[in-house]
Amino acid sequence: MLAGGTLEWWLAAEAEPEPWVVETSGSTGRPKRVVLPRSSVLASVDASARRLGASGQWLLALPEEYVAGLQVVARSLVAGHAPMRVEDHGSFVAAAAAMTAEHRFTSLVPTQLRRMLEEPAEVEALASFHTVLVGGGPVDPALRRRAAKLGVRAVATYGAAETAGGCVYDGVPLDGVGLAIDDDGRVRISGPTLFAGYDGDPALTAEVLVDGWYLTSDAGRLDDDGRLQVLGRLDDVVVTGGVNVPAPAVAARLREHPDVRAAEVLGVPDEEWGNRLVAFVVGGVLLEEVRDWVGAEHPRAWAPRQLVALDDVPLLANGKPDRLELRRLAEGAS
Repeated sequence: MLAGGTLEWWLAAEAEPEPWVVETSGSTGRPKRVVLPRSSVLASVDASARRLGASGQWLLALPEEYVAGLQVVARSLVAGHAPMRVEDHGSFVAAAAAMTAEHRFTSLVPTQLRRMLEEPAEVEALASFHTVLVGGGPVDPALRRRAAKLGVRAVATYGAAETAGGCVYDGVPLDGVGLAIDDDGRVRISGPTLFAGYDGDPALTAEVLVDGWYLTSDAGRLDDDGRLQVLGRLDDVVVTGGVNVPAPAVAARLREHPDVRAAEVLGVPDEEWGNRLVAFVVGGVLLEEVRDWVGAEHPRAWAPRQLVALDDVPLLANGKPDRLELRRLAEGAS
C-alpha cells in the first residue's frame, strides 16, 4: 500500500502518483511486494468494465490489501460510487441490501461462492448482482453450473497481483491483454495491466518480466475454442514413483464426487515414492473410495496415497488455500 494517500486520492491525482504496492498472498512461501503503476490499475478497471458491459457499485467481500480487494474498490470509485464493505454491515446480505446503484458487482474466491450457494438468503442477494467475478483459484465447472442454475451470473477470472488482478475472463483475455503458452506449458501475459516490478527484488523482477511479458508460475493450454485452461502451478506437477501427476486435475476430479464438498491435492516428500500424493477432503469418503474414484477417470497412478479428512480447507486471509498448513497437516498425519 502507498503511504500517505488513500486509494481515492491516488486514482484521481492530477500528477502521476507513486505506484501502489500490494503483497502477494504467500500461499506457497515468501510474499512478494508487487509495484503497480496507476496506469496498470486503470487499464484493468477499464478493460473489465468493457468486457462486463457495464460499470457500477462494487461490494467488497475480500481483504482490501490484496489485489482483488484493491480492484473492487478501484472499480467502484472509478465508476463514481463509494464501494460497499461487508465488514461495515455485518453480513453480505445486509451489505447488498444497502447498495444503491443500478448495476452491482462483487468479487469472490471459489470457497466463498461455494459456501454462499448453500444459504438461500445469500443466493437471493447474489442473484441480484449484474456479475459475480470468481477468481483466486480453480473454478470448477460444477460450481459454475450450480450458480447459473440458481440465477447467479458468475464469471471465472484468471490473473495475479502482477497483472493488476484478473485479466482473463472465462478463458478469454481482456482487450489489450496478450496471452501465450510456452513450449513447457508456462502461461505468459503481456499488456497494459502489467506490474512494474518487485519492490526491493530486481533479480526476481528480471526473471519474470522478460521482453514485455510476465512469465507466470502457471501451466496452461488453449482449448479448441482458443480459451485458456489453467492446469495449475508448474510446481503442482507431483513426481511420485517416477510418474508425473498434475495435482490440480486430481483435485478437480475429487470435487466431482457427490460426497465431497471441497478438496485440495498436494505432494509431500516420501521415502518410498519420492513424493506421495495427498488428498485433503471435506466430506465423508475413505482413502480406497477416493483412489477408485480418481482411477475411474485418470490413470491409477494418479490416485492419492494418503487422505487427510478436514472439517474445512484452511485458508489464507485472501481466501486461497493455505498450502503450507495443508502440507504440515499431511506430515503430521503420516
